[in-house]
Order: sequence, then C-alpha cells, then structure tokens
Amino acid sequence: MKLEQIPFGTTDWASVAPTEHFGDTGKAVWRTREFGGIRVRMVEYSPGYLADHWCSKGHILLVVEGELDTELADGRRFTLKSGMSYQVADGAEPHRSRTQCGAKLFIVD
Repeated sequence: MKLEQIPFGTTDWASVAPTEHFGDTGKAVWRTREFGGIRVRMVEYSPGYLADHWCSKGHILLVVEGELDTELADGRRFTLKSGMSYQVADGAEPHRSRTQCGAKLFIVD
C-alpha cells in the first residue's frame, strides 16, 4: 500500500453515513471513507454476527471494542480482543468473521 496525494484530514466517524450489511446471522454497520483507492472503515458487528461469505481481500484490522473470531478457510481460528489486530494480503488466506458479543473494528483495505 502506498499512500499518496492524501492531504492531512480528520474523520468524525459518527458523522459518516452508515450502511447495513447482513450476514448469515446478525448485521454489520459500516461507516466508510475512501482515500486515493484506500478504503477505511469503522465497522460494528451485532452480537451473534456471522459473515455470509469467505473474504479474499487484504485488510489491516484493529478490534476497537468487543471480541472477534476469525476463521480461515484452512480451519485455523483466531480470537481477537480489544486492542488486537490482524493483517492479511489480497488473495492470501480466505477468512470470515463472527462474534458472539459484538465488535467494533477499524479496517483499512
């Protein structure tokens, strides 16, 4: 990732319009900004959320609040708590998210 031609700015995430994305169970609420081809999101998963797909997009993800369970297509599982992050490249390990208690995430991709 190369960050170019992005002037200094701030984001008040509460003022960014939300969009809803339903999983197999629960929903995700995204607040999204785009900066020169870089997508930056604040995402909130409802308790009981399970993604409806395997994702192959690369991300840098930080758990801001709650707890996130990430499953890789090869069967590995990881639990991330508040303050933990993961990173994965485009086309690397397909992954999907779930949470029992809900989670708030900051994601760059």
